Amino acid sequence: MGFGLFVPAFRDAFALSTSAVGVVSSLGFLGYFVGLLVAQPLLARRGPRAPVLCGLAAATLGMGIVALAPGTAVLAAGVFLATSSAGLAWTPFNNAVHRMVRDARRPTALSAISSGTGVGIALAGLAALATALWGLSWRVCWALFAGASALVLLANLAALRRVEKQPGGGPPEGWRAVARTAAIPLFVIGFAFGTTSAIFIAFAADHMVSAGGVAGVPTDATPALVYICYGLAGLAGLATGRAEATIGLPRLLRLLMLAGALSVALVAIAPGSWAGLTLAAGLQGVHVMMTSAVLAFWSERLFPALPSLAFTAALLATATGNVLGPAAAGIVSDAWGAGAMFLGAAVLPALTALFLRDRHVRDHPAGPAT
Repeated sequence: MGFGLFVPAFRDAFALSTSAVGVVSSLGFLGYFVGLLVAQPLLARRGPRAPVLCGLAAATLGMGIVALAPGTAVLAAGVFLATSSAGLAWTPFNNAVHRMVRDARRPTALSAISSGTGVGIALAGLAALATALWGLSWRVCWALFAGASALVLLANLAALRRVEKQPGGGPPEGWRAVARTAAIPLFVIGFAFGTTSAIFIAFAADHMVSAGGVAGVPTDATPALVYICYGLAGLAGLATGRAEATIGLPRLLRLLMLAGALSVALVAIAPGSWAGLTLAAGLQGVHVMMTSAVLAFWSERLFPALPSLAFTAALLATATGNVLGPAAAGIVSDAWGAGAMFLGAAVLPALTALFLRDRHVRDHPAGPAT
């Protein structure tokens, strides 16, 4: 998220082309992909605490590297390391919630964990807004991010102590345990979600800056406004469990895919207006946080005996879209323009919503492996 927030500043500091922005963003999400894979053996041997703490250590070190980066290669390395933290830290919380929280309260707990990201994004946006208004360097913000991560690392040393010596223990058949036909829609949704969200993160704020920003605000404050709206709207993720209980999982998924499609389309259609900025960022925040929460409790319902492995499989599908999306979008943008790229990015979630049927969405335990 922080990389997308500061793409205009990184362009100026490191002379990045749009294709280079896409490559660095994809490398960062590759770190997320690797982190997801590393988290599983750590979880099996040491329990949830070890991968979470490793992830927070990676976040602290990676963001510190970005703050000091002298060139593009070091910047990319810092982004890779920092982004790996999400892969290391996120899925073990599914395991911890499965052990520590009663069945009826798990959707709410998992939604809170996913949606907590919205608070961080909004605070990061406020920090970026302050640096823009006061003329401070982006490096100051990244140093603050690293410091905040270090504090969260210390907090989790205490918060996860109760589950430290409860190793996860993976299934004997490994990844085949989640290779079920019933899980295919979960993985398709994850891929479409990952592709769309990564393209927005990498390019949306930068495109709005290129369009001149919005009236009454310095242009270089535009990314901060985007991510403040994104983070605050993302707090809607706290209501994901209630929304699913009210309208059902299939309808909720269709609405979330359409929100993602409309969000990136608005970046192309109205990048220089307040309405376009707030709606695009707000819809994307809802799309990301609520879909993240859905993937968490949907995967747990399909594979109740494998909460962390199942969520990891869903997020690997998401991470695949994260990796492929920005790199491809950067190439398309250089060839046909940013507007065409954003409209093209809207097609994938829109088609996913169009073709999703109620029968595709199962929320009870999956059958035998295929």
